[in-house]
Amino acid sequence: MVTRGKDRQTREQRERARVYQARLELHERQGRRRRRDTVIGVVVGLAVILGAGAAQTFYFVAGPGAPVPAVTDAPTTPAPTAIPETPAPVPTE
Repeated sequence: MVTRGKDRQTREQRERARVYQARLELHERQGRRRRRDTVIGVVVGLAVILGAGAAQTFYFVAGPGAPVPAVTDAPTTPAPTAIPETPAPVPTE
């Protein structure tokens, strides 16, 4: 009868060791997955930011948002200034 107690004890120890090892492996896999997800998130985020910057640059340099070139053949003389009008006198009673 003594051997039965030891068999049960060794079986329980093996089961606990197996469960513990499985937990360790799960924790390690989760850490690797989280690290991978973080790297992917940073890369995608940077790509989105760079793409938005490039799109805005293209829009304002070469697209419809580009400034219209100024005409350079216009005369360079200043426009005449208007003479300020004097106010009309107000009649008094």
